[in-house]
Amino acid sequence: MKQPKTNALRLLDAAHIPYQTVSYEVDEQDLSATHVAAQLGEDIGRVFKTIVLRGDKSGIFVCIVPGDCEVDLKKAAKASANKSCAPIRMQELLPLTGYIRGGCSPIGMKRPYPMYIHQTCNDYDRIYLSAGCRGMQVCLLTADIIRFARLTVADLV
Repeated sequence: MKQPKTNALRLLDAAHIPYQTVSYEVDEQDLSATHVAAQLGEDIGRVFKTIVLRGDKSGIFVCIVPGDCEVDLKKAAKASANKSCAPIRMQELLPLTGYIRGGCSPIGMKRPYPMYIHQTCNDYDRIYLSAGCRGMQVCLLTADIIRFARLTVADLV
């Protein structure tokens, strides 16, 4: 079966960034990154999830953290030069990013939000991110995604 080309994958193609896509079985009752990592047979520390937050000063920004971790809101606020921050409401996700829960990629959002990735990304040469839809992950070089998406590496958990 041919994989659909998401906006994220089209942007990676246009930038000539090599990647691999990996499909997995979607469980509507469990959209967690832990479930995704188990489906892929990968270390959960290598499978990153995308969390969209709103800061009191900067507005919307994005944190990308290992799948088994929660964003520390104090650390995220500090990294993004905010005093405080909170996750956006679920109904805001699609209008703000163009993506749905369980398929939110940091690549190809509707607007270029500031983005931060947890420092453990540097423990791996390649990491997994959502490819922009449920049921598909993209695996690419950590250095490529940091450069392409202009990610700031920070302590977020």
